[in-house]
This record gives sequence, C-alpha cells and structure tokens, in this order.
Amino acid sequence: MKIFGIDVIKGSVRSRSRRPMYALVILSGTDIVSESEVSGFRLLRMLNAEKPEILAVDSLQEISIDQHDLFIFLQALPPSVRLVQVTGGEKKETLGKVASRFNISFNRFDPFEEARTIARVAALGAGAEVIAFENSSEIVVSRHRSPGKGGWSQNRYVRKIHGAVQQKAREIAMELMAAGIAYEKKETRAFGGCSRVSFTVKASRDQVPVSTYRGADVQVRISGKRLERIRFKPLSGKSPYLIVGIDPGTTTAVAALDLDGNLLLLQSSRQTSMSGVIEALYRVGKPLIIASDVHEMPFSVEKIRRAFNAVAHTPRQDMSVEAKQTLTSGFSCQNDHERDALSAALEACRSYTNKWRNLRRRVPPGYEVEEVMAGIVRGQSVEQVIGDLKEKSPPADEQAPTVEIDAARDERIRILDGNMKRLRIIVAELQEDLQKKDQQVIRLQERLKRIRSREDIALRSDTEITRRDVIIQNLKKNLRREERSNRTLKKRIERMKEFDEALLSGETIPLKILPLLTREEVKTLAGQVGIREGDVLYIPRVEGFGKSTVRDLAQTGIAALLVGEWAGSAVAREMEAAFREQRIPLLSGDQVRVVQKGGRGAADPVQFRAALKRWKESQILFEKEEKGRMLEQIYREYRTERGREMKKVG
Repeated sequence: MKIFGIDVIKGSVRSRSRRPMYALVILSGTDIVSESEVSGFRLLRMLNAEKPEILAVDSLQEISIDQHDLFIFLQALPPSVRLVQVTGGEKKETLGKVASRFNISFNRFDPFEEARTIARVAALGAGAEVIAFENSSEIVVSRHRSPGKGGWSQNRYVRKIHGAVQQKAREIAMELMAAGIAYEKKETRAFGGCSRVSFTVKASRDQVPVSTYRGADVQVRISGKRLERIRFKPLSGKSPYLIVGIDPGTTTAVAALDLDGNLLLLQSSRQTSMSGVIEALYRVGKPLIIASDVHEMPFSVEKIRRAFNAVAHTPRQDMSVEAKQTLTSGFSCQNDHERDALSAALEACRSYTNKWRNLRRRVPPGYEVEEVMAGIVRGQSVEQVIGDLKEKSPPADEQAPTVEIDAARDERIRILDGNMKRLRIIVAELQEDLQKKDQQVIRLQERLKRIRSREDIALRSDTEITRRDVIIQNLKKNLRREERSNRTLKKRIERMKEFDEALLSGETIPLKILPLLTREEVKTLAGQVGIREGDVLYIPRVEGFGKSTVRDLAQTGIAALLVGEWAGSAVAREMEAAFREQRIPLLSGDQVRVVQKGGRGAADPVQFRAALKRWKESQILFEKEEKGRMLEQIYREYRTERGREMKKVG
C-alpha cells in the first residue's frame, strides 16, 4: 500500500501571495520511499502520476478554505485516491493523541516529522476517509473549442466538431454498456451532430471505465454527484474498549469510560431492560471491564458481563457513600444510581492506572496501545499480546520467535475454549428464557384476539353511528338553507301582493324604486320584488346609464320609467333618444308628482296618464321624423351610387 503523508511547511491556502508548500512523505508498506518539499500544483501532478491508495492529512484546512474548495480539490484527485484525515472526522483529536495510541512520538515543530507520523498512523488504520460524492457520476462530452464567426468553410468546420462530439459520446456509451453500468443520456443536438452529451452513471468515479480526455475538438469531463454535506468514514471499524459500571435495580444506571478514563456514557432509566443496556453499550464501544460497586456482583450484571465476555471487577468490600462521592466529585450525576454506576467504573479504571502507565514503555512503536491494554486485562503478558498482533499484521522485517508464537496460540486456544463454555451456559439460559417468552406471547395473543373481536363490534357500531350523524348534519344544513330561501320568497310575494293591490285600487300608480340605472341594480330589483310587464319604475336621479340597461328594461315590458332629476341637457337628450328607440315611455318628475316613502313610491294617476299621453303623441312625431330621415338617407345613398355608375359609363 502506498500512502502520501503531507504537512504544511509555510504559506496558507487562504493567502493569495504565499501559497502553501508541503512536506511530502511517501510510505510504501512500512518503508519510507522519499521525502520532498512540494507545492500544491506539484502535489496534484504526483498524485495523478503515482495514484497512491491514501493521501493523509492531519487537517482539511491545510488543503482547502471551505467546503466548496474541498469539493474542487477532491474532484481534482484521481478516483482511486482516498483522502484521509488522521485526526478523526466530526470529532477531531490532536495528532499527538492519535500517535500516542500507537506509542509513536514525534517532534511537532518539524513538518517532515509530522508528515512521517501522519503517513504511519494512516497505514495503521487511524483517521477517517472523507466522503464527498454519492454513488453516481456525470460524464460530459462537449466541444473543446468554439466554432467562432468563421468564413467560407465555417459550416464544414462546425460539422467536423459536432460530429467528433457525437462519435466520442457513442464510444463512451459502448464502454459503459460493455462494463454493465446503467446510465441515462441527454443530448444537445446541433448542426452536423451534437454540441454536448451528458451521461448520468449509476456508479462512483473510480468504477467508471472512462477517463478525463482533452483532444483537438472534443473534451470529456467526469465529475461525481456531490453530497449535501461532507461525511467521514472511519478507516478502522474497531470500536473503542470500555470500562463499564452498572447499578441494577428498579432504576438501572450505566456508566462507560474509555481506557484513558474519559466519560463516554452516563444514563439511567426505570424502563431499561438488560437487553436495552447491552444495546446501548454496543453503540458506544466494546466493553472490556464490567464493574459493580458491591463485592458480590449481582446476577443481572453477571449476565451482561457474559454477553460481552468481559472481565469482572468488584471492590474488596462494598463501597461506602463517602468513597463514591469522592470519586464522582468532578462529574455531574442526575441521581444516586448514576453516581453508583460511575463510581464502580472509576474504581475499576483506577485499579489499572499504574499498570497501564508502565505498559507504554514496554510496547514498541507501531502497535496499538489499547489492544495491548486489553490483552493485559484479560490476563496475557505483553509478549503474548504483541505476538498475537504480529500474526495479524507483522511489522516490516521483524518476526517473533516461533516458540513465543506457539505459546501465544496455545494461550489463545485456552481462552477461546473458556469463552465457548461460558457461551454455552449463556445459550442454555437464553433458551429457557425464550421458551417462557414464547408461552407468554401465546397467552397474550389469545387475549389480544378476544379484545380485538369486542373492539371490532364496537367499532362497526361506532362507524355506523358516525355515518348517520354526518348525514343528519348535512340534512340539517340543507333544511336551514331552504328555510332561509322560503322566508325570502315569502317577503317577496308579500311585496308583490301589496303592489298588485295598489295597482288594482286605481287611486295611485304604485312605483318600484330603482336606485340607479345600471344592470346590477335592475337584477337586484328583479330578484327582490320582481319586474313584470306593465310595471312603472322610478329613478330618483340619473348619474349615468347604458344602452344595454335600456335594452334589458325593454325586454321586461315595463309600462314607463319616471325620472326625478336630470343630470344635464346632453344626458337628457341622449337618454331620451335611447328610450324612444326602445319605445319605452320616459317621463319626467316635473310632470308627475311622486311620493316616495322608504323603498316604495306612488304617482298621481291623473298626471301620470296625461304625461303618458303627451309622450305617446311626441313618440308618433319622433317615429315619423325618423322614417323621414331614413328615407332621405336612402335617397342620398341612391344618388351617390347612381352618380358613380354614370361616371363609369361616361
């Protein structure tokens, strides 16, 4: 495995005047191949030329300003190169703390020393890979040069470029089909072929069998589909070892520490079962030590310890309240149960502190110290643990003695045999619990069936009642709407009866009041009291009218229209002409006395009949004049047409 480790010597990516210079260490296996000082441009050229498996950094801020700049940098990397931040992902640590896990020391003021350490810890599985693209890519085939304005051979030149783009797109489609990769193609047609073709490929960039290309006429660009947010994937899937303290009872409390004594988990609940405790611990890490605050470990805690094959730790005698408060004075506990669980874990961690402090001097660099600590807790010697680690990943040019390896294997077999026996006991206990649970499930299922049958009957009846209630509510709404309509119609009928009675009495002429001479007011009056043939309407004043309104009144067949006030001589003449055309009597309020009270009106019958008679006489004269004007117009048109014909003959 080839790994590039880099660290900034001088400059910064945020500076425009001083671009960064990097200390580059190339690690192949466990050997350092070369060390050099390179710029960012030179680094990218070397990455594209040598294509290492990993590019390791201690901080992403050394290669990018922000997330957008990081996407651009990752896009420029070869698809097979993984970018690894050795100090972690979302939760970062210092490089010194990461190196101390493998018992590696370095001078943090020497960039080349830091670059060597970054490469070594990345080779040992420290850090997290930076994931910035989804499992899909886009291949874009486009023109490498613009056609421009051109001359006599412009069409041939454009056809050549677009034909080359189309041909390259067909070749890429054949390669994707041969590799069995699904894709979606989108073409932009142009003269002679295509100006742009894009492929959406359901594969990551390193799986696409096409490379970036730039020719005379065509260019091919491959880009991954960006994630909304940068993700980190740990290089090593190992979970951290835990020291766990458990306080069982009605309220179960759990406290988990790492091997350095840092608190990772502290919780308590009345509803938490043993399976819930096991699941919570699995999320945090791998329990190495299970501790209790009493000398006799409770049976429930012992079952959890067997489930993880952890080492038990109990105090020589039950811990006092004063000792628990002293141990947990620097922590925040919600209740006494959390205090008891945390004190048990801290007591177990304190009992191994001196042994682990002396252990770091005996472990050679390049081995994970936590693995050696775990072996020591399980009863192995340092040599046995290192021998097991050598079998898994032997350091370069260094082999453990055969006798020690065999002894380590025998010890490993002995431990596995003991684990197998304990697991068999746990399996038997779990099978008994499973049988009891199965019987309980059968009883509960029968009970559930009976309850469901009763609930189904009640539900069907409730559904029918609800449906009928909805129908009743809808009918009530319809009834109220019809009652309101009925009351409105009754009032309208009463007003019409009163008008008819007044009309039949002959003492006065009943009038229907029209506020304005508009189509909307005519419709409103027709809806309220109705407009029938022979009715007489009254308008207090005329502020404007339309011929369409006059036509609507003519269709109703009213007897006459009384006007109280005229807006002006011009409006009066225009309005009188419109009504005479429709043969509707238009009478002035000056000629007929009108009495208006509320929404009703009455006119003097004698004056009304006299005014109506005068209007009819004037209407006869108006129609005669209109006929005369029409004949005169026809005669003038005839003379004009005849004159044109005589001119044509002459």
